[in-house]
Amino acid sequence: MVKPSSVLDRVLVLEMVRVTEAAAIACSELIGRGDEKAADAAAVEAMRKAFDELYMDGTVVIGEGERDEAPMLYIGEKVGGAPGKGPKIDIALDPLEGTTITAKAGPNALAVLAAGEAGCLLNAPDVYMDKIAVGPGYPEGIIDLTKSPRENVEAVAKAKGVAPHEIIVCVLDRPRHEKMIAELREVGCGVMLIPDGDVAGVIATTNPETTIDIYMGSGGAPEGVLACAALRCVGGQFKGRLLFRNDDERARARKWGIADLDKIYDLCDLAKGDCIFAATGVTNGSLLGGVKRLPGGRLTTESVVMRASSGTVRWVKGEHRIHGNAD
Repeated sequence: MVKPSSVLDRVLVLEMVRVTEAAAIACSELIGRGDEKAADAAAVEAMRKAFDELYMDGTVVIGEGERDEAPMLYIGEKVGGAPGKGPKIDIALDPLEGTTITAKAGPNALAVLAAGEAGCLLNAPDVYMDKIAVGPGYPEGIIDLTKSPRENVEAVAKAKGVAPHEIIVCVLDRPRHEKMIAELREVGCGVMLIPDGDVAGVIATTNPETTIDIYMGSGGAPEGVLACAALRCVGGQFKGRLLFRNDDERARARKWGIADLDKIYDLCDLAKGDCIFAATGVTNGSLLGGVKRLPGGRLTTESVVMRASSGTVRWVKGEHRIHGNAD
């Protein structure tokens, strides 16, 4: 049982949806326009402005890069409208998870954030992470990064009471995954390849309607923290291990306090205590519908907000005036 945080109150939980809505609405004008940077910049600017309307003293622990790499929402940046006065909250965010998806009008682009008390979200460096995740209802330890894809599929299939060929694994469609995909297909299970958006891919394991049983493969470490915040709220298991391509990336990890570079992280290592996860769909996807523009200067959004201590999941449908406030 997760103890409720005295810092994260109910009002703040619902206010987080306003933040992701603002980012999704801002970048939705650039869906299918082929400009990844412009879409991301629009989401970043809108999310920062929305944060500054909230009564909190927030710190970005996962953001758009380090201070010298990002104009705003960088790691370590202070956000919120009550610096030094409001509740101290750590923020992990991705204003546009799926910039390429948005530029090409593909599925599963999201505006995403997670929030927790100071120290509850791992300050993950911007490197790759080897990941494996399943939804709720399985025995603890059912997945294991030290085991092969075949062994993990067979373990999940046995626990689910089905044959391995009935399992579906979600994998990012990348050349680095070719060997793993080949092994999975030798097992006979289904492989759902996604172009981007591994936060949505991990969360999809918790929703039976997606038919996805396991998420597997490497993706961004910051996205791993965001996905774990969601799993803390709805259940599931996650294992992650940081992957380093060079000494610069190892040095970056040590800079952010990562001492054991070979550690296999569990769900609660990445997101512990009471935490909030919020997301708004930018384009249509397995988790949420995208922003839709309607006649008469209106648009609609679909969002989800979750809290670990209560296990509450709220699905929020909003209707907004395009030229008015997104509230």
